[in-house]
Amino acid sequence: MSADTADALLGAADPSRLRPDQQRVLADLTELAGLVESAEPGFSRRVFSDAYRAGREWVRDRMRAAGLDAHIDPAGNVVGVLRGASSSLKPLMTGSHTDTVRAGGRYDGIVGVLGGIEVARRLREEGITLSRDLYVVDFLGEEANSFGVSCIGSRSIAGLLLPEHLERTNGDSALRLGDAMTGFGLDTSGALGQAWAPGSLHAYLELHIEQGPQLDRSGKQIGVVTAIAGIERLMAAFSGRADHAGTMPMQGRQDALIAAAEAILTIEREACGAPIHGVSTTGRIESSPGSFNIVPDEARIWAEMRSVDASWLHGAKRRVAEDIAAGAALRGVETAIEWLNDQDPVAADPDVQRLLGEAADALGYTWEAVPSGAGHDAAHLAHLGPMGMIFVPSIGGRSHVPEEFTEAVDIAVGIHVLATALVAADRSDRPLLAS
Repeated sequence: MSADTADALLGAADPSRLRPDQQRVLADLTELAGLVESAEPGFSRRVFSDAYRAGREWVRDRMRAAGLDAHIDPAGNVVGVLRGASSSLKPLMTGSHTDTVRAGGRYDGIVGVLGGIEVARRLREEGITLSRDLYVVDFLGEEANSFGVSCIGSRSIAGLLLPEHLERTNGDSALRLGDAMTGFGLDTSGALGQAWAPGSLHAYLELHIEQGPQLDRSGKQIGVVTAIAGIERLMAAFSGRADHAGTMPMQGRQDALIAAAEAILTIEREACGAPIHGVSTTGRIESSPGSFNIVPDEARIWAEMRSVDASWLHGAKRRVAEDIAAGAALRGVETAIEWLNDQDPVAADPDVQRLLGEAADALGYTWEAVPSGAGHDAAHLAHLGPMGMIFVPSIGGRSHVPEEFTEAVDIAVGIHVLATALVAADRSDRPLLAS
């Protein structure tokens, strides 16, 4: 980092002035963690639940108390705006999400939302007025759900929420996503029509827990994200023939569940052969008729593959479909594969990556470059302007479980870097401070 860059960063954001109130952030985390689905394990606050509604109202109130103009947009995003000196300049944006998976943790996404609110509080408390408006957003429904559409709110803002997404149904009740949104008080027409123009953001910066073990193992305080993994999600249906389990010989069976089991192993083998970061998971299995003494005639699996390597991911999609169909055919079982999600890897902007690393350096925090195996709202916001992400350590790399944990001091470090980088980006013609 050049001396000029360090001076610019430190001049724009005196460390003592932008340091977050760690205890205040921890108190917010604790309070929001109490707004969960009481009948579910862990810290469950799934999209469209009553607990999620209560949590979003809480977030909106926190934004207003922090001095943000806060509202809920047609897609259900909770949007807070800290007004800058000039509304004609492209705005900055930060945020994340407060929905969780079932039996999830209390940090995933939440740290980014509360971190953005804390940045706004500290700017106001220190009398720092940005040149640009700063948007802090709690995006609706980032997590994967039974409709097969993740990142609903960020897709809407980025112009990537499509009418066909709203036609997706909940497998349990055949409820349309569009109807679920309407029932939650949202405006689906507005959600489809509120897209921001490409290039309309000066920069989007997102703070998040890593959700993996790299930072915890290395001892580094900050991860500067290089790319967000692409995701291919599928539902594979298998149709065989039901028979008596005691009388039909093994050689004559058309066992749909065995074909599904082979497909699961096929998906696993594909990920194990990835040249760089590639993973796969089968998270759900169904079969019928579900009796010990009947050969299953129907089965379904839901699985996903992820990688930051687009060429491998695209090839894996083709190979998995071919291998599953071929394996099932050998057993006399028919297959049908539906691809539920098709999201390419997204690289973080190189200038923003550099800025984040320089901000950490200027504040005296250790950092390293890391890929993100998890999906994020940031991947969609990259369509609107330069995007970057800040990771803080996850103890043991655990996430999407009640044991998910990040130290309060690490969260404070991440917020400090976020605040410094936002102020520095605000004062730059581009997010990059040239070195």
